[in-house]
Amino acid sequence: MSPFAEAIDDLFADPNLARDGLWRAGGSGAPVPVRVVLRRPDRVVGWGETRLHAPTALADLRMAEVPLLSAGDTIEVAGETWIVQGEPLGDAERLVWTAELRGP
Repeated sequence: MSPFAEAIDDLFADPNLARDGLWRAGGSGAPVPVRVVLRRPDRVVGWGETRLHAPTALADLRMAEVPLLSAGDTIEVAGETWIVQGEPLGDAERLVWTAELRGP
């Protein structure tokens, strides 16, 4: 195991950063237990002459737990179900998916 993979495993094991969740491919089927880092950053987007402040939701998941993440998959964390929106992005080491979510 590479030092990067070990570091990612440590981060996802930290109860202050990651939470237990359930992933469902295509939004249905058998749930797969995963660890999820759920982030809710604000984003400022331009629209013409106006700047809009919009909340977003992002989830980081380990590729070791979720080998193929796609738009339409669902992630449930603490009783809230989120839908993966758009194509998730993988990191350079191919260890972590980052997905934009729409949700509850």
